Order: sequence, then structure tokens, then C-alpha cells
Amino acid sequence: MDYTAYLASLVGKRIGVIGFGVSNVPLVEALLSAGCNVTVCDQRDFASLGENGEKAKAAGAKFCLGSEYLEHLDFDVIFRTPGVLPTVPQLKAAAERGALLTSEMEAFCALCPCKIIAITGSDGKTTTSTVTAELLKHAGYTVHLGGNIGTPLFTRLPEIRPTDVAVLELSSFQLHSMMCQPDVAIITNLAPNHLDVHSDYQDYVTAKQNIYLHQRPDQVLVLNRKDALTDDFTRNAPGQVRYFSNVGPVKNGVYVEDGVIYRAVNGNTEAILHTSDIRIPGSHNVENYMAAFAALEGLISNEDCLAVAREFSGVPHRMELVRELGGVRFYNDSIASSPSRTIAGLHAWPAPPILILGGHDKHIPFDELGDEVCLHAKAVVLCGETAQPIREAIIKSRHYDPEKLPMVEKDDFREAVETAYEMAQPGDLVALSPACSSFDKFKNFAVRGETFRQIVTALREKE
Repeated sequence: MDYTAYLASLVGKRIGVIGFGVSNVPLVEALLSAGCNVTVCDQRDFASLGENGEKAKAAGAKFCLGSEYLEHLDFDVIFRTPGVLPTVPQLKAAAERGALLTSEMEAFCALCPCKIIAITGSDGKTTTSTVTAELLKHAGYTVHLGGNIGTPLFTRLPEIRPTDVAVLELSSFQLHSMMCQPDVAIITNLAPNHLDVHSDYQDYVTAKQNIYLHQRPDQVLVLNRKDALTDDFTRNAPGQVRYFSNVGPVKNGVYVEDGVIYRAVNGNTEAILHTSDIRIPGSHNVENYMAAFAALEGLISNEDCLAVAREFSGVPHRMELVRELGGVRFYNDSIASSPSRTIAGLHAWPAPPILILGGHDKHIPFDELGDEVCLHAKAVVLCGETAQPIREAIIKSRHYDPEKLPMVEKDDFREAVETAYEMAQPGDLVALSPACSSFDKFKNFAVRGETFRQIVTALREKE
């Protein structure tokens, strides 16, 4: 079924769209344009929907808004927003009554006419997805980057050709109910995350596994050789498995040894490039590149790999140098929304940073973060819901020395940034690397990073 036929198949059905955000706004527009009966369900009031709400109303949309937006899901088809899992009681009840639960991303995957490379994991998804897209572009492909990043892709289906490639970053929220069959699936790594939404860690892992469990035998799964769950995933994989590894050679995949990245195909190896060729810093970025190289076996050349490695300067909000002021460098690492990603940054900064930590509480432990901060940070400024639990983890660390690690707490984000600057001396670096998501104070990590950039840009040199 193609895009036009799919929309036609929905005409005459009662359709509910849960959440009127980035991906669902164009979805609603497309459904209405096709003559569908659409109700937008959102916890905001109509005024908060702004211009998009007015346009949808003018086009014939109905609305179920406010705190009870999930209480009247009497629909034939429900497109859910990623943040509302299918395990929510109201959605479960709707499914039991016969409603079809789907999403903009699931519909895209079912209809996409071209090769799909899908990436998930606890850390490194965005960089790996972006690097994968850049490598394919350099090799001459037309690439559509979307999913959890980029632009919504469902309404772009009419312009996607079979010879193109779609690169999708997929979150556990998106994958929770998906039956996708990507041609290549990558799991960068897994660690406890989003436990404020998932019922437990196993539910989170199970959601991630949907990226490969429905693949065909001719499709490929790329796994991190050192990840604790890799052996279990390998046993369950319906298709071929390749690995990326920094813990020794692999028979099929990509590995690093003595600073050289190698490709292995049935045990036959060739050098691709030296890790020093990779412009963006950190061993975690070496892993991100290896995952992309392994996924694109047969689609790109070593020359493509080398060119992109030397040219690509990184994704926004990932260890991004914002400014140098009075000898102090400011880095925006707002995308570091988990302890493991902040820890990776701590091992990659050129000097121990004055670290701005804290944000929304995802109910994940900070014990390891506490140890790493004590060992690799110069000072800490805490801000947000998780300020207290992070403080406790740092103080409990056997490496904690209050004389060597100054630590302050500020409720206001601007004050936190300004305080970090006041603590800095020429030659220091200040890093926003929160180890938490942004939802306590900001809409998303990008807004948090842009706010940091604006505050830093407005700072004046100390007298």
C-alpha cells in the first residue's frame, strides 16, 4: 500500500490523534486533507495550540482537550504521541474495545518505499544517526533523516524514491508498540533510562528490542560487542548480526585496535582509518563511527568514511564549543540527558570541567556519576529536580573531597550558568552536561542548549 492508498483507507473511520506536537501536526493536516474524521486529543487548552490549532479547526478537526484528554478514546484508529505509551490504561482499554493503535513513525515505516536504517540505544543515538546520514550523503545517496530527530517524515512519503535511504533515530517510546522491519538496525548500547515512564528496566529493554525482533533473515542487526545484553540479542536476532567493538576483534563488523579502526567480513580484515582522523573528540564517538561503519557495509567506501570523519564537526548540543570569554571556554552538551553520556564527556573534555548538572528526574541512579564527577570534574553547579540526589551521590563517593571539588546549588538556570562562570579561571572550561532530561524547566534538550547559548553569549568579561 502506498501513501495515497493508506490515507484513503482511513476515510470513514473515527481517528484520534494523541498529542499535537512536532510530528502529529503535519499528520493531522494530511489526514484532514484526505477527508478523514479527526479528533485531536491534547492535555493543553485550545489557546495553547496556537496557529496550528486554528488551522486544524478550520480544516474540520474536532478537539478533546485538557486534563481528561485520554478519557474518551472512542475511535477506530488512534495515532499516539511517543510520550504516551500503549500501556497507559486508557489506551489499553481503547485497544481492548477494538481500536487500532499506531503512530506517525509506525505508519511511515510500514509505507516507506526505500531502505531503512534505524538506530536506537541509551546513548549515542543522535550522533550515530547523523554520522550515518552524512556518510550516505557523501556516497551520493538521497537521505531522509528523521524519527526522534530531524523533520517528520510521514507526509514526505510521496517524494521518497526506492533508491533513497531513510535514517531513523528511534526512542524507546516510539518503539514500544512498533512492528518495524528496518533493513539495518543499530543498538548503540543499553543502560537504565526513562524509568519515570517505563514500568521498569525490562520494559525499557523490551521496547528497544522491537527495533530488530520483526526483521527478516536477510536484514541486519548491529550490536555493541561489549554491551551486557548483546549475547541475548544475538540469540534472538532473526537476521544477520554484525558487531562494533573496542574490546577486541570481531569476525563480522568493525573494531578498533592500537588506534586503527578495521572492518571485518567473515574474518577478513582491512583498515578503514585511524581514530585520530575523527574530528569530534572522545572514545564514545569512536564507537558511534564504528556502529555507522558496520551498518553501512557495502553501501559506502573507505574514502567516504575518511572524508566524513575529518569534516564532520558534531551535532548541535553535543560537546559544542559555544564561546571563549576571558580564557574560559563554554561547551554546550545539553544532549547529555543520561549519566552515562555525561560520564563519556568527562573522559573526553580537554581539561576537568566546571560542570552544570541536573534536570528532570527519570528515576535512574547517579552512583557511578558521583564517582566520575569526583575523579574528573573541577567543580559542580547543581540545578533542577535532581540537584539533591546528584549531590548525595557525589558526597557518598569514596573519591569525594570537598576541598578539591567545590559544589554549589542554584534553582535558577541563568544563575547556575553565571555562577559557573564566576567560579572559572582563565584556562578553565564550563560545560553544560546535565546527565538528566530537560523537562523540569525546558521543552526539550535543544531549548535548554539554546538557552545556555544565549546566556553565555550575553556574559561580559570579568574585570
